[in-house]
Amino acid sequence: MDIRLPIGLLFCVIGLLLVAYGAVSGPAIYARSLGININLWWGGVLILFGAVMLFLARKSLRRLPGVPRKDP
Repeated sequence: MDIRLPIGLLFCVIGLLLVAYGAVSGPAIYARSLGININLWWGGVLILFGAVMLFLARKSLRRLPGVPRKDP
């Protein structure tokens, strides 16, 4: 099993939670961060990182010799 698959899923789930919290939270809690919605931005970064890990895991599965391929 490629370690990038569960890491990618974990980061995507945490990123989705952060984006959801950043979308529904009020702007008053972001006064210390100069009004920047940190949860929204870092959630997007985590989703992007998780998507890259999932892409790399899927790409490596195609190159493994013991894994059967599903060619259309």
